[in-house]
Amino acid sequence: MSPEDPEETLPLLRPPDASVPRGRRVFLAAFAAALGPLSFGYALGYSSPAIPSLQRTAPPALRLGDDAASWFGAIVTLGAAAGGVLGGWLVDRAGRKLSLLLCTVPFVTGFAVITAARNVWMLLGGRLLTGLACGVASLVAPVYISEIAYPAVRGLLGSCVQLMVVTGILLAYVAGWVLEWRWLAVLGCVPPTLMLLLMCFMPETPRFLLTQHQHQEAMAALRFLWGSEEGWEEPPVGAEHQGFQLAMLRRPGVYKPLIIGISLMAFQQLSGVNAIMFYAKTIFEEAKFKDSSLASVTVGIIQVLFTAVAALIMDRAGRRLLLALSGVVMVFSMSAFGTYFKLTQSGPSNSSLVSLLVPISTEPVDVHVGLAWLAVGSMCLFIAGFAVGWGPIPWLLMSEIFPLHVKGVATGVCVLTNWFMAFLVTKAFSSVMEILKPYGAFWLTAAFCILSVLFTLTFVPETKGRTLEQITAYFEGR
Repeated sequence: MSPEDPEETLPLLRPPDASVPRGRRVFLAAFAAALGPLSFGYALGYSSPAIPSLQRTAPPALRLGDDAASWFGAIVTLGAAAGGVLGGWLVDRAGRKLSLLLCTVPFVTGFAVITAARNVWMLLGGRLLTGLACGVASLVAPVYISEIAYPAVRGLLGSCVQLMVVTGILLAYVAGWVLEWRWLAVLGCVPPTLMLLLMCFMPETPRFLLTQHQHQEAMAALRFLWGSEEGWEEPPVGAEHQGFQLAMLRRPGVYKPLIIGISLMAFQQLSGVNAIMFYAKTIFEEAKFKDSSLASVTVGIIQVLFTAVAALIMDRAGRRLLLALSGVVMVFSMSAFGTYFKLTQSGPSNSSLVSLLVPISTEPVDVHVGLAWLAVGSMCLFIAGFAVGWGPIPWLLMSEIFPLHVKGVATGVCVLTNWFMAFLVTKAFSSVMEILKPYGAFWLTAAFCILSVLFTLTFVPETKGRTLEQITAYFEGR
């Protein structure tokens, strides 16, 4: 069957009727897959507490200078970019389940190498391996979850991918209070090991099994996940699974979602969120907060709470509305944070304005203290806004908008874009702050957030309540 045949737009798996039992095992399978995003969230957050620990307590051969610390934080994104390419290849050939199982190997190996590190190169090598696993997990987990869920809960379960990412980041921040860098790496081996054990008992996705013409296995997987065979329609006899071909880029059902997917991933990173999370401590120290570790944990808690809120309302509010609202909130918050740095760096020239915001005192008052509420409020508002929309939704839409026959390649390109942009933003963040000053850097991210809102309102379709096949038909214009 060719990609333009009408049979491809027929639902392979119809959403169950209200009378059909909805098995709870679909939630267990989604949790098992989401342990991959938990692992890569931990890998992302690991650098924040590990870098100060390596700079303070590590042996001379392992002590990180400023340049090495920058690479230690950023190299994980290069590994993830390569992992996105590898994951795009694996997901169509090895399947969704086996790809998730395989990504546990570089996760555990990478953290083990960091634990046993004797020099800086071993540290960087371990981070590169964990980055490779991050790229595979960030691609395969959303695809697996979207293909096992029925439309009524696909937004909820799909948003749990980002929820687990931010939970992993928070776990790294909290553990960094009590553990030094080696024990933090040991802890990083736990989530992927648990995922390996749980995923062994989970089924492959019914849609992938159908593409392999394993009808009985697909039916058994459906019974396991949904608790019933009702509502399932087999594809037409003779349907063939086709791989990606360059000629397919001429089809609206391929190039339209590909442009949207790439753009969403680029805008997500241009918002500056990864730079903020990687350098959370540094940013708060620059803002003159005494306990920057506590500030980082606070940011992590806010991110987890609002990502959970997004998961709960995703299937009611819709993807498009939440993206637009999220972008507007980020514009205001980044503008305010830039204003904070502008006021605090202007010094005496702004004393008349500052005096209105600072309680009258006979003692000298640092302008940073008087405006601390502005920094805290704007940063927390940004994290909340990002968590509600631009955090989870690009990953969710990536798993929804591509037709089955190009999903591996298309999602691989999107993940490669995301992680490559993450590397550029993270590596260049400190340089941009030096060139444009901190306030200019944050105002620049606000400008990108404005563009993201305009792009959402102009090009991004609503996908809530639609089957994956109906979404494919929408892009084909049928």
